[in-house]
This record gives sequence, C-alpha cells and structure tokens, in this order.
Amino acid sequence: MRRRQLLAALPASLAVTRLAAPALAAEPKVLIHVPQANLTSLDPVWTTAVVTRNSAHLLFETLYGRDEQLNPQPQMVEGHRVEDNARRWTMRLRDGLRFHTGEAVTARDCVASLKRWMVRDPIGQTIAARLDALEAIDDRTLVWRLRKPFASLPYALAKTQPSPVIMPERLALTDPYKQVAEFIGSGPFRWVADEYVPGSRAVFAKFEKYAPRPEPASHAAGGYRVLVDRVEWQILPDPATAANALINGEVDWIDQPLPDLLSRLKRARGVTVGAIDNYGTFGAMRPNHLHGPTANVGVRRAMMAAIDQVETMTAAMGTDASLFRAPVGYFLPGTPSANEAGMETVRQRPGTEAIKRMLREAGYAGERIVCMHPTDQTFYDAFTSVAVAAWRAVGLNIDDQSMDWGTIVQRRTSMEPPEKGGWSVFPSGFPAAEYRDPVFASNLRGNGRQAWFGWPDDPEVERMREAWMDGTDKAELKRLDQAIQTRSFETVPFIPLGQYLPPSAWRSNLRGILKGPVPVFWNVEKT
Repeated sequence: MRRRQLLAALPASLAVTRLAAPALAAEPKVLIHVPQANLTSLDPVWTTAVVTRNSAHLLFETLYGRDEQLNPQPQMVEGHRVEDNARRWTMRLRDGLRFHTGEAVTARDCVASLKRWMVRDPIGQTIAARLDALEAIDDRTLVWRLRKPFASLPYALAKTQPSPVIMPERLALTDPYKQVAEFIGSGPFRWVADEYVPGSRAVFAKFEKYAPRPEPASHAAGGYRVLVDRVEWQILPDPATAANALINGEVDWIDQPLPDLLSRLKRARGVTVGAIDNYGTFGAMRPNHLHGPTANVGVRRAMMAAIDQVETMTAAMGTDASLFRAPVGYFLPGTPSANEAGMETVRQRPGTEAIKRMLREAGYAGERIVCMHPTDQTFYDAFTSVAVAAWRAVGLNIDDQSMDWGTIVQRRTSMEPPEKGGWSVFPSGFPAAEYRDPVFASNLRGNGRQAWFGWPDDPEVERMREAWMDGTDKAELKRLDQAIQTRSFETVPFIPLGQYLPPSAWRSNLRGILKGPVPVFWNVEKT
C-alpha cells in the first residue's frame, strides 16, 4: 500500500496527529543574559576578569566544585585518597567525562591544565612551591606528591578566579602568558564560535554529551543539569537599556543591574530582584609597584589616605547600606582572619593638608599618574570617578584615561612604565569569599613579578603567609592575621574600597537559580 493510501485508510484524527507532529516540535529554550561587561577573552587562566570567570563556568569543569556554603566537593573526580602524612594525594576521574570535541578527558589533560594554572594563579604558585611532582599514572588517575602538606588542596582546586579549569592537553600546553586559541572544555555548555559578535553577543549551547553527577546541584557542586538549549549573552553597556529590556521581556536575566534602577525593577511586573552572591566583592584600586609614582610606598599611603570608603561605596551602590560594608580592612568581615589591626588607617582619615604633607615627605613632585578608568563597568566607573576627584584634591597629577574594560584587561598585563604605554593604577573587584584568610587572599601576595598585575614585592608578607600555612596554633594564626593586615596597611598592595553586594534581576518565569559567588546556568528552568 502506498503512503498516501495508508494515511487515507487511517482514522482522520490519527492521520492529522502524525502529519502535524513535525510542526509541533518544541522551540529551543533560549535564556538571554546580560553580563556585567563585554566578553573579550574566554581564557580564565590568562585573565582574572569577572566576565571571563563567569563564562568559564559554562564551558569548563574543575576537579572540585564549591557548594553554596563554599565547601569543596568532588566534581570531575570521584574523590581522593591522602597518604604519607598528607604529602601524597591520589585523585581518580569519574567516568563519562568528555570534551566538547567528543574526546574522553584523561588525567594527562588534567596535569597539563593544572600546571598551566599553577604558573599564573597565586594559590597555584603556592602549591607549586610545595610540589615534588604531579603525574598521570593512568588515563583516569593523577597523583600529587608534595614536599610539604597543603590541607587546602581541594579548596584550591575548586577556586573560581582564576579557575583551575581542565582543557585538552594540546591547549593546556599553551604558554600561560598567552591566550589559548580555542575554547574547548568538558562543561555543560559548549562555545558557539561562529555566532560570537564582539561587543554584542556570545552564545553557549547545551552540550548534549555532558554526563552530570547524580547529586542535586548546590552552586558549583553536584549535578549540572541543563534545562535550556542555549544561553545567549547580550552585551548592553547602558544600564537603563538593559533594565528596559528586562522589564519588556526582551532579556531574561541581568547579572548586576545599576543600583539606581533597582527600585524601578522591583516595581515591574514579572521581574524578580534578589541576591545571588551573598559574599559580594571587595572593591579595590590596584597600584603599579614597578614604575612611576605608585612604586613609592609613601605615595601609595597618601593615595589610600585620600579615599573615603563610605563615599566610594555610596557612589557605586547608592544610599542603601545593606548593599555594602565600609570601611573594611584586608580580610572579609565576619571571617576568622578579620581583625582590627591598622583599621584606624581607614576609619580616621587625615585632612587634606596632612595628606599633602605625606606626599611632600614621600618626595612626590607632581609626576603623572596614569589611571585606567573603565567607563563601561558601572561599579568600577563610580570607584574611579570618586578616587580621581579625591586624589586631585590633594595635589596628585592624575591622567584620567577613559577606556572600556576589555582594553584595561589587555593593557594591565604590560610591565612597561607609564610613559611607554604602561599604567599606574586601575580599579578592580576581588571575590570577597576568597579574602577569608591569608592563603586565599591572593592580592595580598608580595611575590614580585609572579604576583597579580601590579606586582608588589614584599618578602616579609610572604614569610608570614608561609608561616600561616604551616601553623596549627589558633592564637599564633590570629597573631599572623593581625601582622599581615598591619603590614598591608603599611605597604598598600591594593587600596581597599569596601565590600559591595550587588543583587541580580531576572524574569519571574526563571526557576532554580542557584546562589553562590558566580552566576551559574545549570538547574535554571525557563517556564
């Protein structure tokens, strides 16, 4: 019987159902997200840009993931075995891990990826200094052999910025100071390179071969179950445009809406405003310790003295005091390492004439200070505007250079002096959750040219940090916390601006958004 005759012989309703089935195929579920800034690099080892960190969570996985309470949980690994007085760690990869190319993830890929990360990341450098060997003994097993114990190894391997992501060995062998050429991971989404429009759109598609863990998801731990087909990032630098797009249902989620627009978003029908990151970000101005006036510790102290943290946070977050904490020191308030040592430095600010005297005593003679000012980053723009005005008021010669954040991400890598295209200071935000102790507060490091951009060189703070890692007595650890904070107020590795906690905003038909320091896109359902 021919196909047409067969359909004619069937009941009409059944024939219609079968004919109509292809037309009823479900439309792809697309989640449209507005990130906080333009995405200019997807290599989370090469840069610490927050927007790159956020994209990395879609594309890559790490051996361990942090749950909502920031505890490390096995993610790519089944678990670990610790032997030889905590100097030997054996980790076995879980079954079913595949890269977006379809290739199986091997322990060799992990070793190469971790070695690349250890070159750039301050915690990675700490591990490397204690490491005898990191080896792949078979396709699924890697072994760490340490000279000295490092009890925080799982916590370090669950780090979010820079993240110790796993990529294919051929890519992981890229010079850590150069960007990888392709963005291939084993995460729940894959990069859609041919739809990338710089400054406009970035697209991530569900990786159909991804095998999630069986546990429920808790932030970056557990099962990454993807409930949408695509995540599209729309780059909307104007905050009002982004807010209007959310209210009109043209986008689904704004990572960090402008605080001035929060009241309007809260009143809008179909929009939910809420906190996702309960830890927030440490705002900072990072000076260049290699070149120019900011290489002078006296100038750095005067620059810090000129900053009013409350004024800075109010400029960025508005008058709602629940959205920020200021003044703060060098550790996250409420954590064991937080202390009062040196806090008078940021609580009892000297007057203008006293700061001018500090500059004269430091030998400052009006030399140009190049400030990189990002105009497309709402919070950093506010920080920089307040800082520049405060510095000029005390007589500093500030060359306030406006540029987009992507340019700063590229330019801050330069170790050239300001007169040769380098820089003197730029704003930044550090994940506040990392500033709970001296080990993970990476921008307190004083390891010179191996440190994060700015490159402070302070052997004394390095010695105290090493003693903290080896210490077991709580009273001694507390003494070291205080000594490190006192030293930091003296040497100014960065100028603390306060802790800020910007909420997110999303369409109310999104379900399952997970709380944590990084916005993640698994477990999110669009109803």
